[in-house]
Amino acid sequence: MGRIIRGQRKGRGSIFVSHTKHRKGPCGLRPLDFAEREGYVRGVVKELIHDPGRGAPIAKVQFNNPYRFRKDNYQWTATEGTYSGQFIYCGKKGAAPRLDRSARAPELCGSAPPRRNSAGRAPLTPHPHPHPAATLVPGNILPLEAMPPGTVINNVEKQAGDRSKFAKTSGGFAQIIGHVEGKGLTRVRLPSGQKKTISSRARGSIGIIAGGGRIDKPLLKAGRAFHKYKAKRNSWPKVRGVAMNPVEHPHGGGNHQHIGHPSTVRRDSVPGQKVGLIAARRTGQLRGRKQIDDKEKK
Repeated sequence: MGRIIRGQRKGRGSIFVSHTKHRKGPCGLRPLDFAEREGYVRGVVKELIHDPGRGAPIAKVQFNNPYRFRKDNYQWTATEGTYSGQFIYCGKKGAAPRLDRSARAPELCGSAPPRRNSAGRAPLTPHPHPHPAATLVPGNILPLEAMPPGTVINNVEKQAGDRSKFAKTSGGFAQIIGHVEGKGLTRVRLPSGQKKTISSRARGSIGIIAGGGRIDKPLLKAGRAFHKYKAKRNSWPKVRGVAMNPVEHPHGGGNHQHIGHPSTVRRDSVPGQKVGLIAARRTGQLRGRKQIDDKEKK
């Protein structure tokens, strides 16, 4: 019986590579263009698919290109309640305008009779208001300025045209707090609880992301966690730094498991030392929550 060398103690180990060949690609809203900024475009949900390593399903949506004779396909995390064949309206108008037969075309002379078409009917004119089912229907994509406070949204853009940055995970959603009059800004509560002010021209999808409740069922055993993270990335199992040797981690070593020095590090620390609380503004337990809320109200 000889000494067990470190390589044997560590066991089988190699560079972890997750299986990416079956992934469906990045998700994002349709690129913002003139047709969507000033009017609307309509797409149809072709299918709902599963993306390995992603908790939420993906909706594949097909649009007619407004400038060329072709069809464009885009995909983003699906909203709860989305189904195949559903129409998705994107744009400031939200959906096709209604045609009202009671509204006549304006005449140059007030006494002139309304013009008639070849069928003998008065021409149809667009209704001044958008379709009632056009605005707050789950799945529709509108600018934040077109949504009232309290609206639940997902796939929210940080800047207009960046194709969504916030509230993209399963069961996640953001909520509009209010609009800043005259400044073109909107206050949004993110899934983390943070309140953020973003441009009112940024877009968002109505509703919550599908796949909610995924984390309600416990994993219970290591095998399920292994297969879960194998499809995602090399983030499991996670060994604590204080349980390592000093040559393996800045927190390692000592006669008992403790860091032994402040866990805060500078932003410009070298890669081998940049572990712990990086450039922390403050540490410790949060206190005075009521005072923070009072400041926000002011």
